[in-house]
Amino acid sequence: MTIRVILVSAAESEASRTAAFDDGTPLTERGRAAADRLRANGVLPTEENVRAQARRAPSPRCHETATLLGHPGALAAPALAGQDPGSWRGRPLDAVAAAEPAALSAWLSDPSARPGVDGEPLTALVRRVGTHLDHLAGTVTGPLPLFVEPDTVRAALVHALGLPLPVYWRLDVRPLAVTTLVGHGGRWNLVLS
Repeated sequence: MTIRVILVSAAESEASRTAAFDDGTPLTERGRAAADRLRANGVLPTEENVRAQARRAPSPRCHETATLLGHPGALAAPALAGQDPGSWRGRPLDAVAAAEPAALSAWLSDPSARPGVDGEPLTALVRRVGTHLDHLAGTVTGPLPLFVEPDTVRAALVHALGLPLPVYWRLDVRPLAVTTLVGHGGRWNLVLS
């Protein structure tokens, strides 16, 4: 069974605009306008059978992004959530760097380090997202839009392509980036178009 997963990173929110750890902020006006333009371009399939399968991360910005892109009924899937930043939630990256430089450095260099005091390590994020991706490959056919956080896209790519964990930090996923993975027989391919 072949599956085409279309990962769409969330549109710009105030947290992503200011380089802060997400805390549920809504999309910015610029993010909404960009989503409207992407929908008008017809990049994403919106047929009824595709909309019925669509999934999203549970965050408000992923819900709003899915809705603006024609998938208001996308099912919230906790396994697609972004990395839990723990006590860093809502804090700007600069503030964390100034207040906790050693902890931030550890998080950026050690995949098993937790962000904040109680956040989710990168190893756990990649395992969670990868397990869900593989589950979808065995149960869903056809195109499957997933509206997710940028860190979920990076985790999916690391898992699907068997990349070393440090490569995660070298993948720059912009708001509304569209990334396609095709899975078949336990193997994933990245499709660039």
